Amino acid sequence: MAETRIRSTIEGPVAILTLDRPEKLNALDQDMIGAIEDWAEATERNKSIRVAIITGNGEKAFSAGGDIAAWAGLDPISFMRDWIRTGHRVFDRLARLRQPLIAALNGHAFGGGLELAATADIIILEEHGRMGLPETGLAMVPGWSGTQRLVRRFGPRLVKRMTLTGEMFSAADALAKGMVDQIVPKGQSLGEALRIAEKIAARGPVAVQVAKQLVNAAEGEEQATALEAIAGALVAYTDDLKEGAASFREKRPALYEDR
Repeated sequence: MAETRIRSTIEGPVAILTLDRPEKLNALDQDMIGAIEDWAEATERNKSIRVAIITGNGEKAFSAGGDIAAWAGLDPISFMRDWIRTGHRVFDRLARLRQPLIAALNGHAFGGGLELAATADIIILEEHGRMGLPETGLAMVPGWSGTQRLVRRFGPRLVKRMTLTGEMFSAADALAKGMVDQIVPKGQSLGEALRIAEKIAARGPVAVQVAKQLVNAAEGEEQATALEAIAGALVAYTDDLKEGAASFREKRPALYEDR
């Protein structure tokens, strides 16, 4: 079912995921979340992909958030396990994608839609779009890292304003407050994202990926993973590793040179 609500395309070195449920303002359900996870895994494995983009179909909203019909009837345990934990895992996966991720917001980003947008490294918002976390108005709290990743990226005071009062920010406000990197006219977010993606794809791919990991680590996004991945890559190029592997294969003591 999700195939009809999620579209995946590739343009050269750029992978594009489109939320395609405009009649429901691209609200997310379990099947869509699962499809997003599959897309992230496929994008990660594809060595020809250097940049990824997430966007939405329609003229009004990137995503209005989680589909109330998808979670309102869940019992507490299922809600925690199948909705909150799954969403967290998938959004963490997007935020830690090895390729730079650009969010081309074709309209409003509310609740889970804003949490999804916040997984991106660069956020472009069309001028008619608004941003907000309306969950407490439904006696709910943000559940897909709205009180965690959004605090790291937007700051605690701003997130408190959105969560405690339900305040919505216009595109101009979002730009002024550092929530987005760029505002574009209606209908131009994807085109601008592709233009930026082309610039990124022309740069050294390994350097770009390592730079992203380093910034993520500084932000607290994946510090342990980044440190071990970079350290492992460094050691992999040494003669020590070659000797260690050779000694294992040949069943003899390793003879390491002094360094």
